[in-house]
This record gives sequence, C-alpha cells and structure tokens, in this order.
Amino acid sequence: MTDGTHVIKQDMKPAGKGEILSWAMYDFANSAYTTVVTTAIFNAFFVDVIAGSQSGLKPGLGTFLLTLSISISSLAIVGTAPILGTIADAHANKKKLLAFATVLCVACTAGLYTTSTGDYVLALILLTLANLAYGTAEDLVAAFLPEIAERQNMGRVSAFGWAIGYLGGLSTLGVCILYINWAKHMGQTAVAYVPITMLITAAFYTIGALPTFLVLKERAMPDPAAVGKNPIQLGFDRLKRTIDHAKHYGDLFRFLISLLAFSCGTATVISLATVFAQQAMGFTVEDCIKMIFVVNITAAAGAFSIGFIQDKIGSVRTLSVALILWMVATTGAYFCTDRGWFWALANLIGVAMGASGSCGRALVGLFSPPGRSGEFFGLWGLAVKLATAIGPLTFGLVTYFTNNNYRLAILSSSVFFLIGLFILLTVNEERGKKAAHEAISNSEELMS
Repeated sequence: MTDGTHVIKQDMKPAGKGEILSWAMYDFANSAYTTVVTTAIFNAFFVDVIAGSQSGLKPGLGTFLLTLSISISSLAIVGTAPILGTIADAHANKKKLLAFATVLCVACTAGLYTTSTGDYVLALILLTLANLAYGTAEDLVAAFLPEIAERQNMGRVSAFGWAIGYLGGLSTLGVCILYINWAKHMGQTAVAYVPITMLITAAFYTIGALPTFLVLKERAMPDPAAVGKNPIQLGFDRLKRTIDHAKHYGDLFRFLISLLAFSCGTATVISLATVFAQQAMGFTVEDCIKMIFVVNITAAAGAFSIGFIQDKIGSVRTLSVALILWMVATTGAYFCTDRGWFWALANLIGVAMGASGSCGRALVGLFSPPGRSGEFFGLWGLAVKLATAIGPLTFGLVTYFTNNNYRLAILSSSVFFLIGLFILLTVNEERGKKAAHEAISNSEELMS
C-alpha cells in the first residue's frame, strides 16, 4: 500500500513567473465555462426556454431539473475526486487526467449548441457531463498549487489564479455580449443566439487552457509502491487511511467541514443568480448578462487584493469576513425589491466570492502535508462538490414546494454561510500549518 508521501523531483527548478502564469491560465480557461454556461447565460436559458412554458413541462419543474442535474454531477465527483486525486499522486499523472477532463468539458459545452426549446433531456445530459468534467479538472489543476508556490506566498499565488480566472470569464462574456448585441440588431432571438455563445465558450476554454499543457510541469514523482496495484482499490485504501488519520490534521478537516457548509451557499448563488434575477427581480437575459459581467470585475478585484490581505492577517480571518459579506448579501436579496439595491448586493457578492474562493484554496494548500497535495485537494473537491449537490438542490426543492418562492429559496442559503462561519472559528491556522510541516517526519508513525 502506498503511503501517499511521494516526493517532488529534485532536479527541477522552482516555478518561475511564466510557469505560474501558465497554471493560472487554466483558471482563465475554465472560468469561461462557469461564467457563461453555469452562471450568466445557459442556466437561465434552460429554465426560461429549453424547459420553459413552451416545453410542455409543469411550471417550476425546469428549475428543479436544473438543480437535480447539478446535484447528480456533483455527487459523481464526490465519488471520484478523492480516488482520482490519489491516483494522480501515486502515478504523477495529473496533467494527463486534466487533459481528458478538459476535452470532455469542451466537447459537451460545444454540444449544448444543438439544444433548443423542449430539448431538456439532451441539455441535461450534456450539462451533467460538462459539470462533471469541469469539477474534476478544477480539482486536478488546484493540486499543482503546492508544487509551484512556496508556503509563504501560496495565498498570493492562489489569489492570482483566481483573479486571472475572473478575467477569463469577463473576456468570454464580453465577446458573447458583443455577439448578442449584433444578433439582436439582426433581429435574432435568444433561441438563435444563445447556442452560438456555447461555441464561443468552448473556443475560449480550449485556447485558454493551452498554456497550461504546454508550459506547466509535473513536479511530483510517481510512487513506486503503487506499481502493479489496482488503481481503484489503491484509491479507496488511501482515502480510508486519510480519513483514519484525520486526528493528525484536525484543523484541515475542521476547515473541510466548514467548507462543505458555506460552499452549499456559494454554489447555490453562483449557479442560480441569474435564475433568481429573472424570476424574482424581473431581469431580462440582457440584464443578467450585464450584471454578471460587472460582478466578475468586482470579484476579480476582490480576489486579486485579498491575496495580500490574507498573507498578512491570515486566511481564516479573511475568510470569516467574506462569509459575513455573503450573509449580508443573500439576506438583503430576500428583502430587496429595488433594482439599484440589487445591483449593489450583487457586487457585494462579487467581493465575497473572490475572497472566499481564493482563501479556501489557499488554506487547503497550507494545511496539506507535502507530497500529498492531490490526495487532500481531492478531499477539498469532495467537500465542494458535495456542497454543490446539496445547496442548489435545496434551492430547487424550496421553489418547487413553495409555488416558486425564489426569495425564500435564496434566503435559505444564508443558513449555510452561518453554519460555515461558526465551524471556521474553531480552526487554528498556525496549528494547521505546523501539522502539515511536521507530516514528513511523522510519516512512519502515521503508517503504523
């Protein structure tokens, strides 16, 4: 049985600015997908058009089916992320797995071009597969962070990637806006121009990801103890041992529980913001796209600046402030009826989103024992994707059983942020970093 503590290649130079940029470019690439498909355009298009009133479905069922698709894909990742992370560590093949997941996500995104009114079954299949591939790739690229960043600047590097990601989302959405404006000028409707935005997104994802595969190096060495062993069995064995050793990394696992709680809220808002804006605030497709465009600017600024803050005052304190902002924004959305105030709340969410995303990824890197990044980022992926399965589906169930009360549904997400904050306050950042630093010297004890 492999112990999961393989080492980094000694003959490789530390990552330079170019290689760090190539890693961050994957955030640029996959943000095209999250911004256009799961946030700004396609999710709302699915509810309003593909599974809307002309599809023959019962009113409100489209929102439930969308959240069910998100839940299914997320649960699939929950079952595979720790295993794939462990396999990536054991065989040092994160880039190969990342390439496969990238191709699948791009292909399914392009496939959404073929969907229109009433094609909800095909759209759900493609969306579920795309979400599965996206989530898998997100976990794999995050596992490179401890290899390219020193522990003292991991927060800044993580924030840099997060900020570049928002720029990628902005760039893709900006091109989509230009195309939509042209299409509308030509007399086209959403049924005609939204599918084209899926092809634009697939192209941005492909081009943006190329630097990652061309420049980023795989620094980890394969684990010789894994040779000849069943990778699935190996993954389950290592996952079991990781959980068994939870007491040795108590702050990491407490943080993962906190992450699970508050990510239920973040996943809900990110996935269903435009659905809420359309159904509760009366926003049009164009209004939603403009809102998400502006929010991405706010989030990029928040993610970029927060890296310097968290390296000075600590990631836990910074994240605590971000969760309070999330609670204020989602509670405010419940009461808000004025579009101007809703725009202000949306930008507050942007700041909170950039901060919580960057801090969360950095904390996992800081608390992960050296050489086991894939394994512990697999647990990070498990927590986030389990939250993505719970949060949006909770939103869908609330709307379905309350006759489409979208305000009550968005308010329910505040509870997740409150629970996450309470658990986060029990995390000791310095103790967590010390436990990770001492992991190698204690490896023999952990294996006994």
